Amino acid sequence: MKKVAFLVADGFEDSEMQNPYEAMTKAGHEAVIISLERDAELKGKKGTVTYTSHLSASQAKASDYAAVIIPGGSSPEKLRGDTAIQNFVKEADRAGTPISAICHGPQVLASAGLLRDRTLTGYSGIQDEIRQAGGSFVDQEVVVDRNLVTSRSPKDEPAFIEETLNKIGVNAY
Repeated sequence: MKKVAFLVADGFEDSEMQNPYEAMTKAGHEAVIISLERDAELKGKKGTVTYTSHLSASQAKASDYAAVIIPGGSSPEKLRGDTAIQNFVKEADRAGTPISAICHGPQVLASAGLLRDRTLTGYSGIQDEIRQAGGSFVDQEVVVDRNLVTSRSPKDEPAFIEETLNKIGVNAY
């Protein structure tokens, strides 16, 4: 069993959190919710699911995790400016840890300065932001560039989850 970090704030896209979370636990991994504060109640933007954070980003160490998942919705916008969140994803990236971001999730990576010379996808509305951060945007169901796995929207979740699980299997401890 490996630990998988979910970086989440209030207003996440419900299915983009719920489906990967359930897939990781079903595969036998421990899902740990990391947010701006420990024990925060986090509600999906559609109101279908609620989670409670296990740790604040300042308490978490990226080296403890086999993968990082960043659901979309308005959650990434709330996370992206937090220094501890940025340091967490930078540490994960330096270590080559798989980082999977869907929809608006790449905004966190852009704010952390991790998109230069990387190819990725995401919600179409952030493609200019991805390019401004030095990345190349492509409109595909799922894009894998080294340790980054990105997808566009809830309809891409099956491919997103499959590639994330594949990366976790490759990144065995």
